[in-house]
Amino acid sequence: MVRTLEGWQRLQRRLRAIPEAVRQQTQSALVAAANDIANTMKALAPEDDGDLKDSIEVTPGGQATPPHSQPGGATVVPENAAMITAGNSKVRYAHLVEFGAAPHVAGGKFEGAQHPGAPAQPFFFPGYRITKKKAARKIKRAMTKAIKGTKRGN
Repeated sequence: MVRTLEGWQRLQRRLRAIPEAVRQQTQSALVAAANDIANTMKALAPEDDGDLKDSIEVTPGGQATPPHSQPGGATVVPENAAMITAGNSKVRYAHLVEFGAAPHVAGGKFEGAQHPGAPAQPFFFPGYRITKKKAARKIKRAMTKAIKGTKRGN
């Protein structure tokens, strides 16, 4: 009975240790995978003056994304995550490049002017779709390595 109880307690310790170890050891893999995706996005982004490419950033967990970034504006990234954003306070047009703009009549300072629209030049979501499987494999590999390392450590 004592031997079974010790084994049970050891198993419980290992199970409690795995999630924390996995979180700690996979954070760097999450950021590395996000950087891979961001690099693909930068390669696909149209380049007039380079501001759009330079605005693509990876924000690790626990930090705030740049103001005026897409998607979602400035938010705090949850722990054990990484977020890729395009745009900042200087580049507020990332969504217009990605999805395009329909022809319309302007308002504000240039009220009444006819805007011809702009064609879509997708870079953000195609970059994500191209690289997501590779990134998922990198994260899974890091998680597996962390779990196996935790098993050996106890």
